[in-house]
Amino acid sequence: MSYKWLEWAKRIQALSQSGLAFSKDIYDIERYEELRTISAEIMEEHTGLEMQKIEDLFTNETGYQTPKVDVRGVVFKDDQVLMVRETIDERWALPGGFCDIGLSPSENIVKEIQEESGYDVVPIKLLALLDKDKHPHPPEAHHYYKVFIQCEIIGGNPITGIETSGIQFFSKNNLPSLSTNRNTESQIITLFEFLENPKKETIFD
Repeated sequence: MSYKWLEWAKRIQALSQSGLAFSKDIYDIERYEELRTISAEIMEEHTGLEMQKIEDLFTNETGYQTPKVDVRGVVFKDDQVLMVRETIDERWALPGGFCDIGLSPSENIVKEIQEESGYDVVPIKLLALLDKDKHPHPPEAHHYYKVFIQCEIIGGNPITGIETSGIQFFSKNNLPSLSTNRNTESQIITLFEFLENPKKETIFD
């Protein structure tokens, strides 16, 4: 799904942030600050969010703008995949979340799966590295990469966490109502291809 206004706003914001990070000239700094304001105005016009909230969202970012990273765990059992129900929207997603500073992607997903489902796992394969903008997720102010890592259960018991209200395994043909901010149906279906063909190569973009 294409949201050209959002693509423009995000690109302008990224360029302005990079300019503010590296510019020393006061006049250039003024121009980059104006560009950041323009990007916020575009967001306000099309989303209805208050300008102050948008400015806070953008001005809290510093340094060279890069995509944020969201890591998701893919745990198969009896031809089904592990999913957790998110308390924020009561919809289902692969366990995971934003990568924490100081942890590798595999360390992050082990932590996230344990916190959200109660299972102890070991990572075994990188399945996919996807650009969120190239998949049918709802529009977002920031640019995200999504990392899908296959894991195996080695212990633990199903226990909900602070952010989850349900834990269950689902088959490919019986998926629940999905939290599309976190994963889409087409992504889940594609991930099942790795269960059907363990030699399938990692996918990207």
